Amino acid sequence: MVHTYSLNGYNLAVDENSGAVHVLDNLTYEILKDEIELPTIGAVIKKLGNKYSNEEIVDGYKEIQSLKEQDILFSSIEEIEKGTVSRSVNTNLKALCLHVSHDCNLRCEYCFASEGDYNSGRELMSEEVAIKAVDYLVANSKGRKKIEIDFFGGEPLMNFEVVEAVVKYGRRIEKECDKRFYFTITTNGTLLNNQRIDFINENMDNVVISIDGRKECHDLVRHDCYGKGSYDRIVPLAQKLVSGREGKSYFVRGTFTAKNKDFSNDVMHLADLGFKEISVEPVVGSGSNLYFKESDIPEIMEEYENLALKYIDRLASDDKFRFYHFYINLDDGPCLFKRVTACGAGYEYMAVSPDGKLYPCHQFVGQDEFVIGDIYNGIFNNKLCMELENNTVFEKESCRECWAKLFCSGGCHANAFFTNGNMKQPNELSCILQKKRIECALMINAWQAEYNESK
Repeated sequence: MVHTYSLNGYNLAVDENSGAVHVLDNLTYEILKDEIELPTIGAVIKKLGNKYSNEEIVDGYKEIQSLKEQDILFSSIEEIEKGTVSRSVNTNLKALCLHVSHDCNLRCEYCFASEGDYNSGRELMSEEVAIKAVDYLVANSKGRKKIEIDFFGGEPLMNFEVVEAVVKYGRRIEKECDKRFYFTITTNGTLLNNQRIDFINENMDNVVISIDGRKECHDLVRHDCYGKGSYDRIVPLAQKLVSGREGKSYFVRGTFTAKNKDFSNDVMHLADLGFKEISVEPVVGSGSNLYFKESDIPEIMEEYENLALKYIDRLASDDKFRFYHFYINLDDGPCLFKRVTACGAGYEYMAVSPDGKLYPCHQFVGQDEFVIGDIYNGIFNNKLCMELENNTVFEKESCRECWAKLFCSGGCHANAFFTNGNMKQPNELSCILQKKRIECALMINAWQAEYNESK
């Protein structure tokens, strides 16, 4: 199958099974549009003969045939299945997400972590558990030089002393264990101060700061237990932290809900505040008026296209920024194995609760049926780990024949489970929005290539 679409004056075709992306002229676009397989030249002439000359059609058809012969149009799924079966990829543990705090000073209304405690009671991770988790990562990351620790919560700054202790310990043992730690912290930003900003900028390889955009949208959902918004507290502290990053990675990450379906304005607001790395994602869940209904989808998809046009204007200016969901690296992106296996939850990546239990990822923490082991005794639920490792795009009926599978890798296991009770059945609304983001991102890639050539 080849997915064709037009956006902002660009005709594009995405080959489902190779991931190849093609910018088409009007003729080749019309030949390919809505075709499940390459039609015969006779069928194309019959279809388009009243609009193009036979010579034009034959030339365009030959171009398409050449791409098909190179297996970058109408390629078969069997070839990528063979490529992943014969992989030689290190799937040993790469990253741990340390839940250093199952507590939070905010009460965000859409919080997947039950306002910070994951339905398991409010507690902080001890230094002993945190250090043991580091040792577990080192011992189980055979063959990896770079390993990752993510400080998460709740709000990890509520347990900042343990964060400091882990970083200090990790840096001390790097040389003797021949590893390099990559530290990330995700924070709501309200507990930042000068000392913590300096420590984070010196020691954290990446920082994720939660800001939802415009003040009225942010304060509506990201407030404290008294209902007071957090925007005025967070923004100046986040700006100060980011100004001191000196080239190190960071993201300002927001969530949009049914209350701000004009979310392109929130993205632009964050850019106007001076942030250059931005991610604003749709809320996931159901039950309240914050969550999306099927009837909201057309409006949201239109808004993504609106955002794409605004984004292009910024990319052509001196005030450019990077929007995470519109960035696809077509030249040096993930290997084929990673493109079909998703995030590595349950084998490459795991989360550690304050009591030392291991879960496939941060979103499964607090769910007893998803405990896969602990940092003292290792993995005891190998069956679940194997289920996660094997839950590739080939195992999901709705993914297997989807044109976007090599760009989204089958989506989030947790989102699928909590929506449908089945990790092999992705959230349909999430898929629709993900495909629209991919369409916008590929169009932006086409624009960028044209823009760079013209300069």
